[in-house]
Amino acid sequence: MKLILCADDYAQSTGIDEAIIQLIKQNRLSATSCMTLSPRWREAAKRITPSIRKQAAIGLHLDFTHFGNAYSHPELIALSYARLLSRSYISEQIHQQLNLFESALRSAPDYVDGHQHVHQLPQIRDALIDILVKRYKGKLPWLRIARPPVNEGVKGLIIRALGANALQKKAQQAGFDYSDCLLGVYGFHGNSESYKHQLGTWLEDNTNKGDKVAVLMCHPSAASADHDAIYQARLAEFEVLNTDCFDALLKAHQIKLVKAPS
Repeated sequence: MKLILCADDYAQSTGIDEAIIQLIKQNRLSATSCMTLSPRWREAAKRITPSIRKQAAIGLHLDFTHFGNAYSHPELIALSYARLLSRSYISEQIHQQLNLFESALRSAPDYVDGHQHVHQLPQIRDALIDILVKRYKGKLPWLRIARPPVNEGVKGLIIRALGANALQKKAQQAGFDYSDCLLGVYGFHGNSESYKHQLGTWLEDNTNKGDKVAVLMCHPSAASADHDAIYQARLAEFEVLNTDCFDALLKAHQIKLVKAPS
Protein backbone atom coordinates (compact mmCIF):
# COMPACT_ATOMS: atom_id res chain seq x y z
CA MET A 1 0.00 0.00 0.00
CA LYS A 2 1.07 3.57 -0.65
CA LEU A 3 0.91 6.44 1.85
CA ILE A 4 1.86 10.12 1.90
CA LEU A 5 3.45 10.90 5.28
CA CYS A 6 3.25 14.67 5.62
CA ALA A 7 4.77 16.88 8.32
CA ASP A 8 2.85 20.10 8.86
CA ASP A 9 4.10 23.51 10.06
CA TYR A 10 7.50 23.76 8.35
CA ALA A 11 9.07 27.17 9.17
CA GLN A 12 7.09 27.60 12.38
CA SER A 13 10.19 27.06 14.54
CA THR A 14 13.79 25.89 14.25
CA GLY A 15 13.03 22.68 16.16
CA ILE A 16 10.23 21.78 13.78
CA ASP A 17 12.40 22.47 10.75
CA GLU A 18 15.29 20.41 12.12
CA ALA A 19 13.04 17.42 12.75
CA ILE A 20 11.38 17.60 9.34
CA ILE A 21 14.60 17.93 7.34
CA GLN A 22 16.19 15.10 9.30
CA LEU A 23 13.21 12.79 8.75
CA ILE A 24 13.06 13.58 5.03
CA LYS A 25 16.75 12.73 4.67
CA GLN A 26 16.06 9.42 6.43
CA ASN A 27 13.16 8.65 4.03
CA ARG A 28 10.70 8.76 6.93
CA LEU A 29 8.63 11.61 5.50
CA SER A 30 7.39 12.09 1.93
CA ALA A 31 5.89 15.60 2.19
CA THR A 32 6.02 18.76 4.25
CA SER A 33 3.74 21.79 4.33
CA CYS A 34 5.28 25.26 4.64
CA MET A 35 4.05 28.29 6.58
CA THR A 36 5.33 31.07 4.34
CA LEU A 37 4.02 33.90 6.53
CA SER A 38 6.44 32.88 9.27
CA PRO A 39 9.08 35.56 9.95
CA ARG A 40 11.72 32.86 9.50
CA TRP A 41 10.37 31.43 6.24
CA ARG A 42 13.20 32.69 4.03
CA GLU A 43 15.83 31.24 6.34
CA ALA A 44 13.93 27.96 6.66
CA ALA A 45 13.47 27.75 2.88
CA LYS A 46 17.24 27.62 2.40
CA ARG A 47 17.21 24.11 3.89
CA ILE A 48 14.84 22.89 1.20
CA THR A 49 17.58 21.95 -1.25
CA PRO A 50 17.12 20.25 -4.64
CA SER A 51 17.92 16.91 -2.99
CA ILE A 52 15.23 17.49 -0.36
CA ARG A 53 12.74 18.29 -3.11
CA LYS A 54 13.57 15.00 -4.81
CA GLN A 55 12.81 13.11 -1.61
CA ALA A 56 9.62 14.90 -0.56
CA ALA A 57 6.74 16.94 -1.91
CA ILE A 58 6.90 20.54 -0.69
CA GLY A 59 3.54 22.20 -0.22
CA LEU A 60 1.91 25.39 1.02
CA HIS A 61 0.31 25.21 4.46
CA LEU A 62 -2.28 27.94 3.87
CA ASP A 63 -2.51 30.03 7.04
CA PHE A 64 -5.27 32.31 8.25
CA THR A 65 -4.99 31.62 12.00
CA HIS A 66 -1.35 31.80 13.09
CA PHE A 67 1.04 34.25 11.43
CA GLY A 68 0.37 37.64 9.89
CA ASN A 69 -3.07 39.27 9.86
CA ALA A 70 -4.67 36.23 11.47
CA TYR A 71 -8.02 35.39 13.01
CA SER A 72 -8.58 32.95 15.84
CA HIS A 73 -9.71 29.59 14.50
CA PRO A 74 -13.26 29.79 15.96
CA GLU A 75 -13.66 33.35 14.65
CA LEU A 76 -12.51 32.37 11.17
CA ILE A 77 -14.95 29.44 11.08
CA ALA A 78 -17.85 31.64 12.21
CA LEU A 79 -17.10 34.40 9.71
CA SER A 80 -16.58 32.01 6.81
CA TYR A 81 -19.85 30.18 7.42
CA ALA A 82 -21.65 33.52 7.69
CA ARG A 83 -19.94 34.56 4.43
CA LEU A 84 -18.62 37.67 6.17
CA LEU A 85 -14.93 37.38 5.27
CA SER A 86 -13.71 40.07 2.90
CA ARG A 87 -13.07 38.64 -0.55
CA SER A 88 -10.13 40.97 -1.00
CA TYR A 89 -8.64 39.85 2.32
CA ILE A 90 -8.91 36.17 1.33
CA SER A 91 -7.42 36.79 -2.11
CA GLU A 92 -4.57 38.90 -0.75
CA GLN A 93 -3.70 36.26 1.86
CA ILE A 94 -3.62 33.43 -0.68
CA HIS A 95 -1.62 35.35 -3.28
CA GLN A 96 0.83 36.62 -0.65
CA GLN A 97 1.56 33.13 0.65
CA LEU A 98 1.95 31.69 -2.84
CA ASN A 99 4.22 34.60 -3.82
CA LEU A 100 6.42 34.01 -0.77
CA PHE A 101 6.64 30.30 -1.59
CA GLU A 102 7.60 30.94 -5.22
CA SER A 103 10.07 33.69 -4.34
CA ALA A 104 11.99 31.50 -1.90
CA LEU A 105 11.87 28.16 -3.77
CA ARG A 106 11.63 29.37 -7.37
CA SER A 107 8.71 27.08 -8.12
CA ALA A 108 5.05 26.53 -7.43
CA PRO A 109 4.04 24.33 -4.48
CA ASP A 110 3.62 20.63 -5.20
CA TYR A 111 0.36 20.71 -3.25
CA VAL A 112 -1.75 22.92 -0.98
CA ASP A 113 -3.35 22.16 2.36
CA GLY A 114 -4.34 24.34 5.31
CA HIS A 115 -3.17 25.12 8.82
CA GLN A 116 -6.04 23.88 10.99
CA HIS A 117 -7.63 22.77 7.68
CA VAL A 118 -8.72 26.32 6.84
CA HIS A 119 -8.34 25.68 3.09
CA GLN A 120 -11.67 23.86 2.98
CA LEU A 121 -13.78 26.47 4.79
CA PRO A 122 -16.53 28.33 2.88
CA GLN A 123 -15.31 31.36 0.94
CA ILE A 124 -11.67 30.31 1.35
CA ARG A 125 -12.05 27.09 -0.68
CA ASP A 126 -13.81 28.97 -3.49
CA ALA A 127 -11.10 31.61 -3.72
CA LEU A 128 -8.33 29.03 -3.42
CA ILE A 129 -9.60 26.92 -6.32
CA ASP A 130 -10.06 29.99 -8.55
CA ILE A 131 -6.61 31.40 -7.76
CA LEU A 132 -4.79 28.10 -8.22
CA VAL A 133 -6.47 27.50 -11.59
CA LYS A 134 -5.51 30.98 -12.82
CA ARG A 135 -1.92 30.80 -11.53
CA TYR A 136 -1.07 27.21 -12.40
CA LYS A 137 -3.30 26.22 -15.29
CA GLY A 138 -1.74 23.25 -17.04
CA LYS A 139 0.16 22.07 -13.96
CA LEU A 140 -2.10 22.25 -10.95
CA PRO A 141 -0.83 21.39 -7.46
CA TRP A 142 -2.69 18.55 -5.79
CA LEU A 143 -4.96 19.26 -2.84
CA ARG A 144 -5.16 17.60 0.56
CA ILE A 145 -8.78 16.91 1.48
CA ALA A 146 -9.12 16.80 5.27
CA ARG A 147 -11.51 13.86 5.59
CA PRO A 148 -10.53 11.66 8.55
CA PRO A 149 -12.07 8.18 8.81
CA VAL A 150 -15.30 8.04 10.80
CA ASN A 151 -13.54 6.10 13.57
CA GLU A 152 -11.32 9.12 14.40
CA GLY A 153 -13.89 10.35 16.93
CA VAL A 154 -15.52 13.73 17.44
CA LYS A 155 -12.48 15.77 16.35
CA GLY A 156 -12.30 13.83 13.09
CA LEU A 157 -16.01 14.31 12.45
CA ILE A 158 -15.71 18.06 13.03
CA ILE A 159 -12.79 18.32 10.61
CA ARG A 160 -14.77 16.38 7.98
CA ALA A 161 -17.77 18.66 8.49
CA LEU A 162 -15.79 21.85 7.88
CA GLY A 163 -15.90 21.44 4.13
CA ALA A 164 -14.21 18.22 3.04
CA ASN A 165 -16.99 17.16 0.66
CA ALA A 166 -17.43 20.64 -0.78
CA LEU A 167 -13.71 21.06 -1.45
CA GLN A 168 -13.45 17.64 -3.07
CA LYS A 169 -16.38 18.40 -5.36
CA LYS A 170 -14.80 21.68 -6.45
CA ALA A 171 -11.42 20.00 -6.91
CA GLN A 172 -12.95 17.34 -9.14
CA GLN A 173 -14.82 19.91 -11.22
CA ALA A 174 -11.67 22.00 -11.73
CA GLY A 175 -9.45 19.03 -12.63
CA PHE A 176 -7.28 18.85 -9.51
CA ASP A 177 -5.70 15.69 -8.23
CA TYR A 178 -6.31 15.23 -4.50
CA SER A 179 -6.01 12.94 -1.53
CA ASP A 180 -9.38 12.03 -0.08
CA CYS A 181 -8.50 10.57 3.33
CA LEU A 182 -6.60 12.23 6.18
CA LEU A 183 -5.07 10.10 8.92
CA GLY A 184 -3.24 11.39 11.98
CA VAL A 185 -6.04 13.15 13.88
CA TYR A 186 -5.77 12.96 17.67
CA GLY A 187 -5.89 15.23 20.70
CA PHE A 188 -2.10 15.74 20.95
CA HIS A 189 -2.09 14.00 24.32
CA GLY A 190 0.02 11.10 25.57
CA ASN A 191 3.66 10.12 25.19
CA SER A 192 5.86 8.38 22.66
CA GLU A 193 4.46 4.94 23.54
CA SER A 194 0.86 6.03 23.01
CA TYR A 195 1.82 7.75 19.75
CA LYS A 196 3.56 4.60 18.54
CA HIS A 197 0.38 2.62 19.26
CA GLN A 198 -1.72 5.23 17.45
CA LEU A 199 0.60 5.11 14.44
CA GLY A 200 0.01 1.38 14.18
CA THR A 201 -3.74 2.01 14.14
CA TRP A 202 -3.45 4.61 11.38
CA LEU A 203 -1.24 2.39 9.28
CA GLU A 204 -3.77 -0.41 9.67
CA ASP A 205 -6.53 1.99 8.59
CA ASN A 206 -4.48 2.83 5.50
CA THR A 207 -4.11 -0.88 4.67
CA ASN A 208 -7.89 -1.19 4.70
CA LYS A 209 -8.45 1.78 2.36
CA GLY A 210 -9.41 1.72 -1.29
CA ASP A 211 -7.45 2.88 -4.33
CA LYS A 212 -6.81 6.51 -3.32
CA VAL A 213 -3.54 7.32 -1.56
CA ALA A 214 -4.18 8.67 1.94
CA VAL A 215 -2.23 11.36 3.78
CA LEU A 216 -1.02 10.73 7.31
CA MET A 217 -0.23 14.11 8.84
CA CYS A 218 2.27 14.55 11.65
CA HIS A 219 3.76 17.43 13.62
CA PRO A 220 7.29 16.49 14.75
CA SER A 221 9.83 18.76 16.42
CA ALA A 222 13.36 18.15 17.67
CA ALA A 223 13.07 20.83 20.36
CA SER A 224 10.38 22.64 22.34
CA ALA A 225 9.46 26.22 21.47
CA ASP A 226 7.79 29.14 23.21
CA HIS A 227 4.07 29.62 22.65
CA ASP A 228 3.58 26.15 21.14
CA ALA A 229 0.61 24.49 22.82
CA ILE A 230 1.39 21.04 21.39
CA TYR A 231 5.17 20.93 21.80
CA GLN A 232 5.06 17.84 24.03
CA ALA A 233 3.20 15.94 21.32
CA ARG A 234 5.67 17.21 18.72
CA LEU A 235 8.59 15.85 20.73
CA ALA A 236 6.87 12.48 21.19
CA GLU A 237 6.11 12.22 17.48
CA PHE A 238 9.70 12.95 16.54
CA GLU A 239 10.96 10.42 19.07
CA VAL A 240 8.90 7.70 17.40
CA LEU A 241 9.41 8.71 13.77
CA ASN A 242 13.16 9.05 14.28
CA THR A 243 13.67 5.36 15.09
CA ASP A 244 14.12 2.05 13.31
CA CYS A 245 10.91 1.02 15.05
CA PHE A 246 8.98 3.27 12.67
CA ASP A 247 10.68 1.67 9.67
CA ALA A 248 9.62 -1.69 11.06
CA LEU A 249 6.01 -0.51 11.33
CA LEU A 250 5.99 0.51 7.67
CA LYS A 251 7.48 -2.82 6.67
CA ALA A 252 5.02 -4.78 8.80
CA HIS A 253 2.08 -3.05 7.09
CA GLN A 254 3.75 -3.25 3.65
CA ILE A 255 3.52 0.51 3.19
CA LYS A 256 5.54 2.52 0.71
CA LEU A 257 5.85 6.28 1.23
CA VAL A 258 5.03 8.36 -1.87
CA LYS A 259 4.92 12.06 -2.70
CA ALA A 260 1.54 12.41 -4.44
CA PRO A 261 -1.93 10.85 -4.36
CA SER A 262 -1.58 9.27 -7.79
